[in-house]
Parts: sequence; C-alpha cells; structure tokens
Amino acid sequence: MARPVTNSAFEGLLHAAGYGNAHAAFARQLNHAGRNEGAWRYDAASVYWWLRGRRPGEHVQAAMAETLARKLGRVVDATELGFGPSGSIGICVYPASADGAIDTAEQIWTKVAKHLDHHATGAFDSGKALEAALGWRYDLPDKKVSRNGRQQVTSTDVQSLYALADHFTDLDRRHGSGSPHTRAVMADFLVRQVAPMLRGTYTDPVGRDLMRAAAMLSGQLAFMSYDAGEHAMAQHHVTLGLRLAKAADDRLYGAHLLANLATQAVFLGHAREAARLVEAAIDGAGRAPAAVLARLHATAATAYGQSGERRACQLALTKAERALDRTGADPGPRWVGYFSPAHLAGAALRCFGDLHLYVQALRHVPDALTLGNQNPRTRALHTALVAITHARAGDTDAACNWGGKVAPCAEGIESARVQQRVHALISTLGPKKASPQVNKVLHTLASVIPASL
Repeated sequence: MARPVTNSAFEGLLHAAGYGNAHAAFARQLNHAGRNEGAWRYDAASVYWWLRGRRPGEHVQAAMAETLARKLGRVVDATELGFGPSGSIGICVYPASADGAIDTAEQIWTKVAKHLDHHATGAFDSGKALEAALGWRYDLPDKKVSRNGRQQVTSTDVQSLYALADHFTDLDRRHGSGSPHTRAVMADFLVRQVAPMLRGTYTDPVGRDLMRAAAMLSGQLAFMSYDAGEHAMAQHHVTLGLRLAKAADDRLYGAHLLANLATQAVFLGHAREAARLVEAAIDGAGRAPAAVLARLHATAATAYGQSGERRACQLALTKAERALDRTGADPGPRWVGYFSPAHLAGAALRCFGDLHLYVQALRHVPDALTLGNQNPRTRALHTALVAITHARAGDTDAACNWGGKVAPCAEGIESARVQQRVHALISTLGPKKASPQVNKVLHTLASVIPASL
C-alpha cells in the first residue's frame, strides 16, 4: 500500500508543471539540471519519497526549482517546494538510493554541525527501525557507485577517514559523548571534508571504500548521539550508516550497525523490536567472522533477557561464548576488536539480572570488570550494574560497597547512559535510604547525575 503524500506543496507544483503522473521524467530532468554536481541518479522512487517527507539537500532543491521553473514559465523559489526550514530533517527514512543517502548525510551532518535543536532529543521510532532493517537486508545491491564530480577522490584519501574514525571512537569510549560540542566537531568535519568527497569523482572500488568509511563515521556519530541521550538523532545517523554500508556492499558492518540499533532499542525498553532487529542482523551477516558473531549473539541475548525469553537468552549467550572462543584464529574486522570477554560478561550479567537469576548473574562479575584502560565508560556502566544486581538480590552491604565505587569510575565521563544507570541504582537503593550506609552511598551517587534526573 502506498504511503500518503505529506508534501502537498511539492505535489501541487509537480501537477502544475505536468509531472503529476510522470515522476520518472521529472527525475531525469532533475539529473540533467544537476549535472554540474556530478552523476545524479534520481528516479521515480526518489520523487515518491520526497512527496512523503524526505528532505533533499539545498543544492537538490535549487535544481528542483530550476526544473519546475522551466516548465511553469516563471521563477520558482525553493521555499515553495514545501520541504520546510533547513534545520528540519523530516522523518527517519531509509534512503532508497546511494544518491539519496548522500543527500541525507549532508543534511543531517549540517544540522548537527550547526547545533540546530541539539537540546531536543526526539523519540526513537521502532517501526522506522524495522523498515530500515528490511531495506538493508532485502533491497537489491547498488550496481555501481562511481561518480563524476568536482573533487578527485583516491584510495589514500579514504584511508585517512578510517584513521579519523578510530580517533573519534577512542575519544567516545574514554570520555563519553554527553557534550554537544564533541558531536558538533565531528559533524563539522563530516560536512567540510566527507560530504564533498561523497560528491566527488571516484571509481567504483574507491567509491565502495568511501561509502564504507562514511558509514563508519556516521555509525560512530550515531553511537555518540545514543550515548548522549539524543535518540531520534542517533536513529537518523545509524539509518544513514546502514544505507551507506549497503552501498559499500559491506554486509558485516551493516549487521554491526543494525545490532547497535537493537542495543538502543533495548536501552529504551523495546525488547521485542530489538530482538527482530538483531535477528535480521545475524541473518544478513551470514558466515561472519567469529568476533562479529559473538557481538551479534550477545546483543540478541540482551534483547531476549529483557523480554523474559529465558531459553532463547541462554542459547544466544552460549553461541556468543563459543564464537568468542574462536576469535583467536578469526579476529574479524578491526571495528569489532573492542568486543572482549569483559563485554560478553557484562551482557551476561545484565541478561541474568533481567531474568531474576541473580546468583548466575553475579558469577560474571570478575570477567565483566576485566577491562582495559581504554574503556572507562564501560567500566562505569558495569560497576553500576554490579551494584544494582547485588541490590536486587537483597545484598545491601555488597550493593553499597560497589555503589561507592561508581562515582570514581564515572568521574570525567559525560554519558547519559552512565547517568541513567546510576539513577537506576539510586532508585533500587532508595527504599532503604533510612540506613546510614545506604544514605551515604546515595549522597555520593547524587553528584554523578544532573538534578533533572
């Protein structure tokens, strides 16, 4: 069933110009009008999505206005097209084409770089997340992504992007992403450096590699937004990353991004949707390296644990553990190298806690805290989770002992996820605040989270 048109202004202009039933013809004329920008490949499907809420980039709108003006015999201002102000990014839709992904990338990155509406977190849309999963898994692959634009892009240029992605990832893990300045700096780099590269000249092999690098950068910005509590924006970034990974023909990184989307869904309490997302990721990953499978199955376990599916949760944890045991001979892509036995133990700790199997959960505490110095945020998250698990198991003394370690672990880390977990610990200990020991810990923990929480 076709979606209803949401942009009646654009629809009216198309009809007035004689393109009401000729969307493919309009797309061809638009491609011709934008030939100086490179090899545009918009089609009828692009027009379909523009009519239903997707907002193209400013340069595309200018070409649209030019195309319509020729047919109408009058000047058409871009504001007449009905796409709203430049700060709007519309609904979170999986781009239908690689060109659409490039337009969306420039639009979203510009929004973040300009700090537009960075205080408005928006809501996570599980329906749109599942649509993105279906698009990534079942849409036909892009036949080619080569392009002729203004800037020559080489393999060396792309390699520099991977190095920068590693840099931003390290900053995020060490310090968290709570500061909007951090994300704005990264988005500004994407607008100034990566967007022009995406619109440049490159061969198909270089283009695939460029799309992969852009997907990784978008995926990192998505995770940073998620860690900062900006869930709608995080979903936009990861959906874009999925489409770029599709254009790169990199199913493994696409599966990783889909698992990140599932992780976000678990955080927000959408357990069943999270399970469907990560199941699609596992299916799409196919015969993946062991490290990738370990990460995917661990994410599946957290979704099953939250929804109370004990057998499925335990089976997923077993699959993750077996896969992790095989990673010595099969390390996988460098981006999955972070996933360690400590991360799997943290997932198990959470899973068994969600299933109210506290004795089994606490067996994983030593491994969950065997983390390197490059993971202070994960250490803070795991330490708080250990305290919460002890508290829920009824061991107040142990909960206070671990609770007293949370504030030092969280010092210097700006993370909405850390703050949320500390808040959960405070809520769990709250009923026993009459105890001097508990009251002391609660006082210490209060310094970690903003008063608004």
